[in-house]
Amino acid sequence: MLKELCELVGVSGDEESVREYIRNSINNEVDEIIEDDYGNLIAQKGSGKLKIMLSAHMDEVGFMVTGIEKNGLIRFKTVGVPVSAMIAKRVIIGKNRIPGVVGHKPVHLTAAQELAKKPENKSLFIDIGASSKEEAVKLIEIGDTGTFDTDFCENCNLVTGRALDNRIGCFVLIQLIKNADFPCYYVFTVQEEVGLRGARIAAYRITPDVAIAVDTTGTNEFLSDKDQPHYPVLGKGPVITKYDYSVVCTQKLVSIIEETAQENNIPYQHKQPMVGGTDAGAISLIKAGVPTAVVSTPARYIHSPLAFASKVDINLTVKLLTQSIEKILRKKWN
Repeated sequence: MLKELCELVGVSGDEESVREYIRNSINNEVDEIIEDDYGNLIAQKGSGKLKIMLSAHMDEVGFMVTGIEKNGLIRFKTVGVPVSAMIAKRVIIGKNRIPGVVGHKPVHLTAAQELAKKPENKSLFIDIGASSKEEAVKLIEIGDTGTFDTDFCENCNLVTGRALDNRIGCFVLIQLIKNADFPCYYVFTVQEEVGLRGARIAAYRITPDVAIAVDTTGTNEFLSDKDQPHYPVLGKGPVITKYDYSVVCTQKLVSIIEETAQENNIPYQHKQPMVGGTDAGAISLIKAGVPTAVVSTPARYIHSPLAFASKVDINLTVKLLTQSIEKILRKKWN
């Protein structure tokens, strides 16, 4: 299932194929499932006095077609991807998955001072093999989205592929729906990568008492300054956020999750403070405010053509969330 999720194309604003796959996977496992006007998929399983919301975003980073040149080359803007990650990559565009490659002026035609500079979006293009604009527009159109043409692979304990951020989170929620037995709103959101937009709308509709964003977070285990903290890392368990650029998590809720991990011998890590953001940032500010936390699976190289994640970390994330929500319900949060 994770392989199938990761190989679907769902750049921000174009999550339809991911949404339909998830709907078909959980339709018989929940009491109610709706798609709101913005594109979020909201599934309710069970009911109780306490409304718990788990949120995972469906969208991935990629690019959007912005122009087509007379010679058939494609202009584009990135969506959540650093321009430096685009050069010479294989890509697929639109619903028909038209293949192409990201091009740049050849090195032997580039001045030395240009080579020393970071590439800019305006200097890149996508070549789909068309020889003219007339030929290209038969295959794609302005506004089409696209992403990297990357296969999903498994290697012992590792999974590698495109869109692990955040198809891992979607996978985790699906596992909870299929295997856990507690009342919960499971929300698969849209447009997280372009401003946490879908989560804000879904949370306003549900007005949860407690919310946890389930996401994928980048590791920091690379060669760098010796004073740079090297955490989180792959294979050391799920990652708990205390605060990032989007949210200051509710300490009471964070403590419950940490205690749950300790009581159940689940290894866990903390996210580096003031790095990144998640759906929790939007959810926490709805109406009178929502107690919010974030539990993530660590992965290397997110927002790039290919990422690495650990099966152990993914499974431990499912376990931690299951046990934490059961503890929240036992404590009768108020």
